[in-house]
Amino acid sequence: MTTTQHVHHPAHHADHDHGGHHHPAHGPHQGNDSARVGWRTAARATAHCLTGCAIGEVLGMVLSTALRWGNTGSVALSVALAFLFGYSLTVRSVLGSGIGLRRAIGVALAADTLSIAVMEIADNLTMVVFPGAMNATLGEAIFWTALALSLAVAFTATLPVNKWMIGRGGVHAALHAHHH
Repeated sequence: MTTTQHVHHPAHHADHDHGGHHHPAHGPHQGNDSARVGWRTAARATAHCLTGCAIGEVLGMVLSTALRWGNTGSVALSVALAFLFGYSLTVRSVLGSGIGLRRAIGVALAADTLSIAVMEIADNLTMVVFPGAMNATLGEAIFWTALALSLAVAFTATLPVNKWMIGRGGVHAALHAHHH
């Protein structure tokens, strides 16, 4: 599935308003409508993405700490789980609208890969450059402070990406209707 295809589902009505973004149900947007997409709409999509990423990040760090893995293993596991949980939350949302599992997975991959990638790059770079964060244990305040900051940075970095993607139309624009 390409990012220019439109996901049509029974719950998606012809003139459904997506938080300030008018999105007709028939076909993809023509051109770039990112200026018409509201920041609130983009923020909801970004918060949804952040939820899955944060679950994966924290779980990855807890598991890698328990397994006494080094920083490389910790980052790799956290990123992998962030993608897994990010995609899983999207698939769950899409399945709730009656779309089949195979198509829901395709929609999640097409719609969320760029968002999750940007979020993970911003998140992990913040953790790496925050003094002492990568060597801190889960019981130290510096770890949780750095993690909170890294997630805020990730949200901020990903927000304009999601606004642009929703404005382009296609899968990401149709998908965000499932996030309400």
